[in-house]
Amino acid sequence: MSLNQQKYCLDANILIQAWQKYYCPTLCPSYWDVLNQLGTNNTIFLPEIVYEEITRTEDDLTSWLKSSKIPIRSIDSAVSKCLTSIYAADPSHKYLVSSTGQHSIADPWVIAHAINENAKVVTKESKDSFTNPTKIKIPHVCDNMGVGWLDDFAFAKEIKLKFSCTL
Repeated sequence: MSLNQQKYCLDANILIQAWQKYYCPTLCPSYWDVLNQLGTNNTIFLPEIVYEEITRTEDDLTSWLKSSKIPIRSIDSAVSKCLTSIYAADPSHKYLVSSTGQHSIADPWVIAHAINENAKVVTKESKDSFTNPTKIKIPHVCDNMGVGWLDDFAFAKEIKLKFSCTL
C-alpha cells in the first residue's frame, strides 16, 4: 500500500442500498469481492458504530459483513476529539443526529473517523438544494469541516472500478 493511498470511510447506506438494490450479490457478486479486496488493502473501512447499525438485523448482508475483510474502526480518544471538533465548528452540526430517528446516530462518527484518518466519506446522502438548519446531512457537515465526500457511483469512478457483465 502506498503511503499516499486515499482512504474511504463508508456510511451504512452504502452497503445497505447496494445489497438491496443495484449491486445485490445475485446481480453483481464481484462488487462484494472488490469491497473485500479494498478492505484487505486498507482502502476502505467502517466505523464500529456503522458495523453495529448494520449487524443488529440478522440478514444476508449481516452474514456477509461479519465474514468480510473490511476493517472495523473503534472509537478512541483521537476520534472522540474529532467528534468534539465537529460540534464545536458549527452549532447546526448537532442536527446531524435527531431525536426523531430521521438520522443515524452513526453519522457524526462517520465524519469523525474520516477526519481522524484523513479519509473521504462515501455516503448515499446528498446535499439538499435548500438549506433547512434542522435537517443537516453528512455532505453539509463534510463541506463545513473540509472533509471530502462522494456517493458510491463517484467512488466507483474514483477508484477506477470496472464492471463486467456475463450471462
